Amino acid sequence: MLRLLPVALACCAAGLAPAAESAANAAANAAAALRADYEVLHQRPGSNPFQRPLYLESAETADGVAGSIHALVDHPFALAGSELDGPARWCDILLLHLNIKYCRAATDGSGSTLRVYIGKKHEQPLDDAYPVDFAWRVAAASPDYLKVMLSADEGPLSTRDYRITLEAVPLDGSRTLLHLAYSYGYGFAGKVAMQAYLGTIASDKLGFTVAGKQSDGRPIYIGGMRGLVERNTMRYYLAIESYLGALSTPPQARLEKSLHDWFAAIERYPRQLHELERGEYLAMKRKEYLRARAAVRTP
Repeated sequence: MLRLLPVALACCAAGLAPAAESAANAAANAAAALRADYEVLHQRPGSNPFQRPLYLESAETADGVAGSIHALVDHPFALAGSELDGPARWCDILLLHLNIKYCRAATDGSGSTLRVYIGKKHEQPLDDAYPVDFAWRVAAASPDYLKVMLSADEGPLSTRDYRITLEAVPLDGSRTLLHLAYSYGYGFAGKVAMQAYLGTIASDKLGFTVAGKQSDGRPIYIGGMRGLVERNTMRYYLAIESYLGALSTPPQARLEKSLHDWFAAIERYPRQLHELERGEYLAMKRKEYLRARAAVRTP
């Protein structure tokens, strides 16, 4: 039996080598496709109202919406890739979003999960927020490509099939190209609930895509479901950007820097993203981070 072991190992290695090569080729192809998509957006006339290398698109179907951002960040891939491939770090990212009230990462034999509570833009008890369990996984990782996926079957207001996907590739030695895709679906009940929300509380909220121009030349921005998904896609992207930007500071100062940076980032787009004053946001988020970290320390 012992003499057969090297043969068995050799056979296993022979089987693993093509699989590893196939995975490497898939990562290389995905990285090339991501760079090509960015170049198309970068060269498209009038496609960037943000005055920086950031491109936002959205789509709506009969049973769902999706938002997509391609952007360059001034961080090397070695840093961005290593920081975005851990579930606990994603809790630090997601909690910057004003509607995320709590996040806790857990890993067991079946994989990693993020227990997230989604709530109102103001401070509230967790019992009043909606719990969502996101399955978290690294779908691909190589020296030149990272793909992280979060998925949840159910969400608030009868929504479903939540998907958050992040891809990252090095553009050069100091910058990383990110692609964030965010989507969710809904049935009849979910669509009615979302339309009721958009017709009342969020009736004055707009997205970023320009649908036309007013008589005085001012832009007309889309609203409705596409406007909603564009706002949240941008909030999640800015959370990633703010988290990465805070890594240059000492660990004890990173939370405060990321909070201030996220708020400053959304205030660049007050028509779409302004909800709270700075002091109210900072006070609320400090409490929510303390609550999440206290739960992690609890056996």
